[in-house]
Amino acid sequence: MTDARPLAFAPPAVQREELAGGGFVLRSTLELGECPPQLGMWLRYWAERTPDAIAFAERRADNWFQVTWAEAREAVDALSAHLLTLGLSKDQPLALISDNSVDAALLTHAAMQVGVPAAPISPAYSLLSQDHAKLQHCISLITPGAIYADDGETYGPALARLPQDIPRLHSLRPGAGNSTSVRDLIAGPPPSPTELGQLELAFARTGHDSIAKLLFTSGSTGTPKAVVNTQKMLVSNQVQISQLWPFLTERPPRIVDWLPWSHTFGGNHNSLMMLCHGGALYIDSGKPAPPRFGETVRNLREISPTLYFNVPRGFGMLVPLLEQDEELATNFFRDLDAIFYAAAALPQDLWQRLEALSEKHLGRRVTMLSAWGSTETSPMVTTVHFPIPRAGVIGLPAPGVELAFLPSGPKLELRVKGPNVTPGYWRQPELTAEAFDQDGYYRIGDAGRLEDERDPSKGVVFDGRVAEDFKLSSGVWVSAGALRVQALAAAADLLTDVVVCGHDRDQVGLLGLPNWPKIDELCPELGPDTAPEQKLRAPAVRELLGRGLKQHNAKATGSSNTIARILLLTSPPSIDAGEITDKGYINQRAMRENRPESIEQLYGESAEVLRLDG
Repeated sequence: MTDARPLAFAPPAVQREELAGGGFVLRSTLELGECPPQLGMWLRYWAERTPDAIAFAERRADNWFQVTWAEAREAVDALSAHLLTLGLSKDQPLALISDNSVDAALLTHAAMQVGVPAAPISPAYSLLSQDHAKLQHCISLITPGAIYADDGETYGPALARLPQDIPRLHSLRPGAGNSTSVRDLIAGPPPSPTELGQLELAFARTGHDSIAKLLFTSGSTGTPKAVVNTQKMLVSNQVQISQLWPFLTERPPRIVDWLPWSHTFGGNHNSLMMLCHGGALYIDSGKPAPPRFGETVRNLREISPTLYFNVPRGFGMLVPLLEQDEELATNFFRDLDAIFYAAAALPQDLWQRLEALSEKHLGRRVTMLSAWGSTETSPMVTTVHFPIPRAGVIGLPAPGVELAFLPSGPKLELRVKGPNVTPGYWRQPELTAEAFDQDGYYRIGDAGRLEDERDPSKGVVFDGRVAEDFKLSSGVWVSAGALRVQALAAAADLLTDVVVCGHDRDQVGLLGLPNWPKIDELCPELGPDTAPEQKLRAPAVRELLGRGLKQHNAKATGSSNTIARILLLTSPPSIDAGEITDKGYINQRAMRENRPESIEQLYGESAEVLRLDG
């Protein structure tokens, strides 16, 4: 097998410091480079350096609407002037409640460059929620000076639940009440000399300590918290990425990205990477869910990315199509330098299939990358900047970051210090105090270990969420994160996710979330009107799933990773109950706590349970 095209990476060099009590700290040997005072400096740089290059693009009807860096600068300044006229400030942020769009990007940069925090809120809280409780909580917490929804009619029911005295902004339809058109503001007269003077003064005052964004946690263990993202956090994180991935400076990157900007993966890591490096961000309005994934495929037929970012669920849907569709695969791999996964571990079979596809269409292996972090860390704490042979390795600490490994039960809990770490939660000092230990390290809640104890430069391996692991009745610890990945790899694409169960039980069991398109493909004799329960009882489904999980069990090393039984669920995860995020990530603990009846059924005598230990 040929090697990947050589990409310029920083060497994997770290220092290890032993701590009393058995822990240790890892640090990069690289010093953090110079960081600009705020993100707006990069927007102005590219507007002067490459004014005609594409900055943002989105589909409008059947065509791509494109905005150059020069056009982006002009639009952002016009919007900044309007936000200041409305009276927005560091204490009255801009709330954005709709999906990714060019106008949302321009508004976000307009707010950030003049010291107004941008607060993107998950569109799911407006469109999928039944009670809008999380949306109302977010708005009441941040007290915004204006609310943007791209379509006032689509978001009308959600907007009706919010205070009516907050100014509204829209792009398409205004909806009920008074609302100002963002597109009219961009197309209208430029800011007056007085407005430009106020803009430049606000720009000059915006620096490292200014709040750039308020990003909300998923709220899976309570109401969402607003994480303060300062300018220092975001610019330092992009400088860290650039130092570890210098290949980004060799040619402007180009991405086709659906990941929501209300989350740090898409909103910070990916979109700000394009800002830092003068790249082109093609906004993908698709999503790795059956009703919307066709749009992603349509976009990838037309635009060839140089980097492709996704979560494992997205790769699980894309890989079979790449294997079946020669034209799609050819365009996808044409300019591709690297594939990046994050948010959850990538099953090894998907990793190998992506490598095989790249061999076929590129004549070489595409570089596989990953990283690790959280909303509170901008997000990148560690990133892969060296060859890795398999999924699971999350790289090494970025320059300026201290990564502590502290004993916690059978694992090592990870804690973080660095310029990219949040100062805390907006207007919630008690939660801020709980998030940090006595030495000032942020408690991220994940576990990790070294790939090679003798050579730390081989990287860190993600070892699951500390709170998701549990003990069987025998006292044996179960690593839920690792077993989840193994189970999905063994499930023959019949499952989109699993919940690992067995706390205080004798055996490990799974609650499985069915992959309905795959089940329909496997059982074509079952028509669209067939009840979900009947589909799950189909002999072909139970036989194929059972065979795969039994093959996994044949390689298991003990009760902690032997799957004794599985129950397939017909009710999807609930976003209101905190069981799933709009990226499709399942919260294991919330699912277990919210579905005690399903767990009792899993460990009972129900005929719906597929037993694997007989």
